[in-house]
Amino acid sequence: MVDEPKIELYVKSSEDGESIGANPFSQRLAMILMFKGCTFTLNTVDMKRAPDVLKALAPGTQPPFLIYNNEVKTDVNKIEEFLEENLTAPQYPSMTPKYKESNSAGNDVFQKFSAYIKNPSPAQEDNLQKSMLRSLLKLDMYLKNPLPHELACDPKMAVSKRKFLDGDNLTLPDCNLLPKLHIINIVCKHYRNFEIPKSLEGISHYLQNAEELKAFKYTCPNPNEIILFYRDVVKKMP
Repeated sequence: MVDEPKIELYVKSSEDGESIGANPFSQRLAMILMFKGCTFTLNTVDMKRAPDVLKALAPGTQPPFLIYNNEVKTDVNKIEEFLEENLTAPQYPSMTPKYKESNSAGNDVFQKFSAYIKNPSPAQEDNLQKSMLRSLLKLDMYLKNPLPHELACDPKMAVSKRKFLDGDNLTLPDCNLLPKLHIINIVCKHYRNFEIPKSLEGISHYLQNAEELKAFKYTCPNPNEIILFYRDVVKKMP
């Protein structure tokens, strides 16, 4: 077995300065490292006292960032690619999806969510909510449609039985999407009295499977932390 690399992940802390803050990019990287099963140190950076920490470790950048064998890496997308290229089978599971469509499934949902919660106009509320719902419905359809390898086993399969976007194993697109869906549910419920509809059974099934996965459950920020973080982001309705 090859020696394990020394990995440190730095993320923004919560309001208390200790636990993981409400940042989907931080959770994304933590999920990858946890699912890979590698040893790593998770460091939370209190942004109120951050300048000294960041000046010493990664000047000119913001968490999340990674230190891999003493080399600092700051771009989230490039960190994801780097980890997949360097933490490889057989020692670590591959997280590259088989289907290119899995990479883009749900890729506009968070953008539609942001437009919805930042809207201060009651006149636009319904249209923006419907726009977000259309994106969620498109994601739901992708999750429910059987993938080619499922149809190869059961040509008559009408609804997919897979757990995640690309199959029964977590892949990189899941680590990007799941933290965002988690935030959407918590923020919309608290500030807009709206949740992802249970009738979207593909998404409901997807989130239930995520909640049973250690890599997701143990990296989720506290719901109250998410609510606090978004208190200055959500526009109040008059």
